[in-house]
Amino acid sequence: MKFTAGMWCLQEGVSIEWMSNVEHVSIEGQTANLLLNKLQRHRGDTLNSPTVSARITSPLEGIIGVKLVHWAGLNDNGPHYQVNQSTGHTKIEHNKDNNILKYTSGPLDLDLNTAANELDLTFRSPTGKKLTGQSFRSIGYVRDQRTGKHRYEDGIYAERQGYMLAGLDLGVGEKVYGLGERFGPLAKNGQTVDIWNEDGGTSSELAYKNIPFYISSRGYGVFVNHPGKVSLEVQSERTTRVNVSVPGEEVEYFVVYGATPKDVLNRYTSLTGRPALVPSWSYNLWLTTSFTTNYDEDTVTGFLDGFRDRDIPLGVFHFDCFWMKSYHWCDFDFDSDMFPDAVGYLKRLKQRGLKISVWINPYVGQASPLFNEGKKNGYFIKRTDDSVWQWDFWQAGMAVVDFTNPAACKWYNSHLERLMEMGVDSFKTDFAERIPIKGVKYHNGADPERMHNYYALLYNKTVYETLSARVGRSQGLLFARSTAPGGQAYPVHWGGDCESTFEAMAESLRGGLSLMLSGYIFWASDIGGFEGTPPPALYKRWVQFGLLSSHSRLHGSSSFRVPWIYGEDCSDVLRDCVKRKILLTPYILQEALRGHGNGTPLMRPLFIEFPEDLNTYAVDTQYMFGPNLLVAPVFSEEGEVTFYVPHTPSDEDGKWVSWFDHSKSYEAGRWYTETHGFDTLPLLIRPGSATVINPTIKAPEDDALSGVELLINGRLGGETLIDLVNSAQTDEVLKTVRLSPGVEGKVEVAGHSVKIVYVE
Repeated sequence: MKFTAGMWCLQEGVSIEWMSNVEHVSIEGQTANLLLNKLQRHRGDTLNSPTVSARITSPLEGIIGVKLVHWAGLNDNGPHYQVNQSTGHTKIEHNKDNNILKYTSGPLDLDLNTAANELDLTFRSPTGKKLTGQSFRSIGYVRDQRTGKHRYEDGIYAERQGYMLAGLDLGVGEKVYGLGERFGPLAKNGQTVDIWNEDGGTSSELAYKNIPFYISSRGYGVFVNHPGKVSLEVQSERTTRVNVSVPGEEVEYFVVYGATPKDVLNRYTSLTGRPALVPSWSYNLWLTTSFTTNYDEDTVTGFLDGFRDRDIPLGVFHFDCFWMKSYHWCDFDFDSDMFPDAVGYLKRLKQRGLKISVWINPYVGQASPLFNEGKKNGYFIKRTDDSVWQWDFWQAGMAVVDFTNPAACKWYNSHLERLMEMGVDSFKTDFAERIPIKGVKYHNGADPERMHNYYALLYNKTVYETLSARVGRSQGLLFARSTAPGGQAYPVHWGGDCESTFEAMAESLRGGLSLMLSGYIFWASDIGGFEGTPPPALYKRWVQFGLLSSHSRLHGSSSFRVPWIYGEDCSDVLRDCVKRKILLTPYILQEALRGHGNGTPLMRPLFIEFPEDLNTYAVDTQYMFGPNLLVAPVFSEEGEVTFYVPHTPSDEDGKWVSWFDHSKSYEAGRWYTETHGFDTLPLLIRPGSATVINPTIKAPEDDALSGVELLINGRLGGETLIDLVNSAQTDEVLKTVRLSPGVEGKVEVAGHSVKIVYVE
């Protein structure tokens, strides 16, 4: 939120008390406590003005937190994001001669100037380089009388909306990324970002997945540990700062150090939770009924026969909203008019080798048979008069399940368990963004405004844990639209409602890459676009892109996405792309397991992999799929695409090579413009890399060892480790292959011969 009007003036009705002085310092164990106040000229300046208490902590090595509190007397009803902690990694020194308090957490230092009226916080790398900090007029308490809270007639007791304001310095040329799944420019500089979940589609500044964490090109990240609405002015108020403001009396942020962007993500996910793994079958192609289309058992069967007859692999079939009767969402019952034998039909789908997903949301329409049961037992969010909160904006008279009520969770879970007994393997956890904040209360007394974003976390957690309790570790997954910090523990997430245009395809990619910079490692988009009907060229280009995403789903709104509707050549493109992704399964499993351990996503912006190549920081139309494969989707009907080939740390290891034509090579550090037919796209293999594939498997869950090959481009830079992950248990490494430079022919692994293929 903007409070200023240029450098010198405030907006009308706004006042800010800037903290300029450290009044007191106390050190307790691993915590430094400071009392901050305004410029102090004489003792009279201590009167009639606020103070801010600053608490310096370090939950984990390499992470330092600053909590700023104005008034501490308010009730704290939660909720709170989970923050992992350890001890024994900090050092605090307060040199009263030079007025410097140094707080050290592993490689990260915070220097705090405690001299009179010289308040300054500087975060430094191990070399002493400034990362960020809080300098002149960067810590303030804001009083805003422009809201309905302010009444002039109350005189000196008139209340104003309060905000805590923290400005974090940006250096020359510094770029900021992340902040959840955001569909605008990948670099957030110049943008105003509100961390507030909204159902806004992909073509706006609103976002389904808001994560108050950004990663800087300067070697650090910042996590704002606040579940309510966080506003960030990223060089959009002060051109030298990210101004962070939250309504209320306190704000806490953590600076996360990393020598590389991967190191930052590693520490951030160690703080907020590691991404969970998913079963191997989920990497196969998903097909849905689409949203508002008319379909029944015969329609679905016809689609499945069409995929079989065209030899297009298919792993999951998803039933979208209208598997339930109109106005009954959610009652968790198949519409008997369309599916008179739902149990038998799901069994027949299983016999085809398919996994089954169904759409759900956390709402119960008034016409649902479950509404009266939920009302009677107090399972819904209530108004302050204890009546059920309802509205008509989605389902008529709908109520919202209160996941802070353990009994409501058990009730909701019982219906999921019933569906799993029928054969359902996964749930699309849609919605959870339109959560009320005014005049409502929760079972556990949580603050409704702070619950707005947090609600998505509880919703996904409830469903995910129900699934995982049944199928075991690393085997449960959702298809979720909304989330909040920590939601990486409940995968997978997809990009929401995009239009059927090349521009929407590009904005979807930007959104996915932003989410991948926010602690998440899996992501999908609606292949072909959700709103509208894609022209054949767009369909085929989105298929190419979507099948080089971690998860791949054909889904639309009012039109189906089976390929032959758009022409049999679309079937050919889809078949080739699905089979290519399946042969990449060993590589995907390996990189997912590594991401589970260190937070590095499967799809990653170029600068994550090549931080020393400054050209990569501006690129948001291509990405790395794992460490070895560069993908440049084609965003034009005519097939023209311009892409950048990064410098590798050791360019002498060879040239980048086309996946489709190994005789075609590319120089690092150059831009290329090419025109591609629908059978190819820029998919390049990194020099000095070894990529594990399996051309013999028919589905991702097939035998993880038999038929494995290694594609090697150039000379390996040293010993390279290839983890062969168990496709039946994706958190388990069956064998590790150690490759030395110049390896040739074959290597033997657990009785299986692994073929070495050089692609240079």
